[in-house]
Amino acid sequence: MQMRALAGYAGTYVVLAVAAVLTLGPFLFSVLTAFTRSQQFAQEGPLSIPSPPALENFVSLFTSADGFVTPVAVTVQVVAVILVGQMVFSVLAAYAFAQLRFPGRDLLFWVYVATLMVPQVVVVVPLYLMMSEVGLRNTFWALILPFVLGSPYAIFLLRENFRGVPTELMDAMRIDGAGTLRLLWHLVVPLNRPIIVTLVLITVVTHWNNFMWPMVITSGPEWRVITVATSALQSQYNNNWTLVMAGTTLAMLPLVILMIVFQKQITNSVGDTTMR
Repeated sequence: MQMRALAGYAGTYVVLAVAAVLTLGPFLFSVLTAFTRSQQFAQEGPLSIPSPPALENFVSLFTSADGFVTPVAVTVQVVAVILVGQMVFSVLAAYAFAQLRFPGRDLLFWVYVATLMVPQVVVVVPLYLMMSEVGLRNTFWALILPFVLGSPYAIFLLRENFRGVPTELMDAMRIDGAGTLRLLWHLVVPLNRPIIVTLVLITVVTHWNNFMWPMVITSGPEWRVITVATSALQSQYNNNWTLVMAGTTLAMLPLVILMIVFQKQITNSVGDTTMR
């Protein structure tokens, strides 16, 4: 029995190790190649260890004519505005669907949530035509308007958590004279801080990595986001893979840092949601 248990544990760890290599291997390859000089990469191949590690690829990204300064700045602005808009409108909408009473509330909620089932590619052409008709193509507003007014996923998740707020606490605050906004910002939001932090991270990751819509609605370098800029590197520098990998490494670095810093909050939010 002990041998079978040991064999089972060993098999489990082997499978997990293989999965870890397959998952983390591409990222490790990207980082190693980003710090490899182009001459070494050409001579020793893609699996060579940087000797010594070099920053010339990252310097080239920010000093070239089509560098990453503008895409990074544009991406940060887009993500910041969308994040603020989505959090504000999603929290307000989720609170209304969870705690307020009005005709057609549940029907409106489920119709809105049903839009989660619609693939993004289906709405790209209608959105593009709408933006073009009002003269917003290739502008900052075109990048943020389809996403800034809330997210069906965020509203659904927040609504389910807001419904779990004890009614005794809400009734006590109402007796003390608290209005709707005071209940929301001083009771509901603080009690659901972990899930809100998780939604902040999901929103940042989603729109930092957004590629299809920015590629369709913008043209030229003025409003190019980091994902489109990275894609342009692959066509512009097809043989200079060290530079391309430096771009991909730079694009994913902020997200890795965010996940490391806020991993505890994510774990807490998942645990709280599961218990509810």
